[in-house]
Amino acid sequence: MMASTIFNDCSSCILPFNKIQLRFLHLGRSVVHFRINVYPIKPCITPTQAASLTTTFAMPSEPSAKVIDGKLVAKQIRDEITSEISKMKEAVGINPGLAVVLVGDRKDSAIYVQNKKKACDTVGIISRESLLPEDCTEEEVLKCISEYNKDPSIHGILVQLPLPQHLNEENILNAVNIDKDVDGFHPLNIGRLAMRGREPLFVPCTPKGCIELLHRYNISIKGKRAVVIGRSNIVGMPAALLLQREDATVSIIHSRTENPEEITREADIIISAVGQPNMVRGSWIKPGAVIIDVGINPVEDSKSRRGYRLVGDVCYEEACKIASAITPVPGGVGPMTIAMLLSNTLTSAKRVYNFV
Repeated sequence: MMASTIFNDCSSCILPFNKIQLRFLHLGRSVVHFRINVYPIKPCITPTQAASLTTTFAMPSEPSAKVIDGKLVAKQIRDEITSEISKMKEAVGINPGLAVVLVGDRKDSAIYVQNKKKACDTVGIISRESLLPEDCTEEEVLKCISEYNKDPSIHGILVQLPLPQHLNEENILNAVNIDKDVDGFHPLNIGRLAMRGREPLFVPCTPKGCIELLHRYNISIKGKRAVVIGRSNIVGMPAALLLQREDATVSIIHSRTENPEEITREADIIISAVGQPNMVRGSWIKPGAVIIDVGINPVEDSKSRRGYRLVGDVCYEEACKIASAITPVPGGVGPMTIAMLLSNTLTSAKRVYNFV
């Protein structure tokens, strides 16, 4: 540890001492301050002078947060799924099937779809793809989904988002059979998620992955104060509903929220999914809080071969000195999203064949 020492000038003479007081002024996770007050035997200086004879040490703490390793947990989940699919294949002779509908030629979407295909191949899920042109009609997309709805070998259907602007996203997502809605975006699944005593057939993959990380690291949710930053239908809103189902007291922060720092500072658990690089600073975080950072934001970096690097919504360098546990970016929530998609697809197939 580095320490800085400040001596207040009071006298050049050496004095005998009979009393030393050590006072802790502030104890935080980032800096420890303490003061040594020294009082002489003889009253050769005034109390005011004695009080000025002070040494102050400031010792920044090292990063202390546990890293919540999404890559490691996702690998464990894929291994579990592989074992389950092998048992299912032996019992009923069926492998789960996942169909992906990709519209247009967005590079990032194509990479996501390719990663999902590789993950399916790894665990034994049969994957199929429908690649439609950017200028296709809504009717063409709906027809493709309808065919997969009728196909008994397909147990999950995923429409890769975002869609081109001329397509009605709501109509297209609603067309997916609720029994094959492995993305969990069908309004009936979201409605059931929001209602006490009702169970959705599927939960959206990214928020499900966030909660799974908390479970796998034995982080208690019940009774805790949780803050979700962002209220999208894909992550923020379902994440808040899942935390509420786990008996957390939940607040949602969005673009119209006043004093978001003060609200976030009260949270035991923070899930950030707002898409703003390094928005959540160390001063926003309660010491010992747990942070799940969903954000994946490119920022310029001249030292990187690609010219940029990926960061989260949370300033990792500051947060890791204050939080008790935190997900890195990349390597935190990202791998969990695909792992939950595989899990939902397996669940769908098991439900069809009553395989426990």
